[in-house]
Amino acid sequence: MHYPAFLPRLLALTTLTVAICANGTAALAAPLTIGVTPGAIADSIEVAAQEARKQGLDVKVIEFTEWTGPNTALAAGDLDVNYFQHLPFLENAEKVGNYHFKPIAVGLLPNVGLFSLKYNKFADLPEGAKVAVASDPANQGRGLLLLEHAGVIKLKPGIGAKATINDIVTNPKKLKLIEIDGPQLVRSLEDVDLAQGVTSHYVAAGKADVADKHGLIFSGVEDRRWAIHFVTRDNNATDPRILRFIKIYQESPAVRDRIDASYARNKKFYSLPWLANK
Repeated sequence: MHYPAFLPRLLALTTLTVAICANGTAALAAPLTIGVTPGAIADSIEVAAQEARKQGLDVKVIEFTEWTGPNTALAAGDLDVNYFQHLPFLENAEKVGNYHFKPIAVGLLPNVGLFSLKYNKFADLPEGAKVAVASDPANQGRGLLLLEHAGVIKLKPGIGAKATINDIVTNPKKLKLIEIDGPQLVRSLEDVDLAQGVTSHYVAAGKADVADKHGLIFSGVEDRRWAIHFVTRDNNATDPRILRFIKIYQESPAVRDRIDASYARNKKFYSLPWLANK
């Protein structure tokens, strides 16, 4: 039997099209795996995951109890995306781990504040006051920028988020800066005159009322560099499942309510930077 000359090519094209469609469907049907850390981050992601599942997008949330696993797993392909780190942390992780990652969307921003049990305004700080700041480079710069914004120090021009205590050029009150591990800053409050602190640490320690009452100043959406970001590998940054999940997360009223509850329903404690773009 003789076939028209074009028929074998048509059959081959049809087979290829079916294969492409099947692979695309399989990709969309595969569970989306996302790595998180405990607390407000994991809780808000789980709410979004529940909504995604109702819409037909299967999501698997994997919780890590430390801050190296989510990037190691992402690099190995065990995760499609992670959601636990701000940009300064990511930049350092990429340098140390030689990762090829891409931050593709902004998420929750835990605000930081300057807290004091002894003074109600910065003008009352005495000469030589003890000020606790984060010891890690990724967060120390943020605290120093807030001190500069409060008018008690000046930093080297243009240093920005990379500032360390060595970059202070003006310190009229001769403040004594004490470097303390980030999670311990809450505990240091009784021993110093002023302390940098992340609001989520106060909430986790059951001291949301202390943070509310004794916070002299809080950061806001301008600190989006320290917002938690959705991070992928370079080679899967356009995965439609990831983009769809991010859209659900950012548009869901239930997610916003969960975040608000996680921050003791205090709008001073957190920001949602993606809303500032609208």
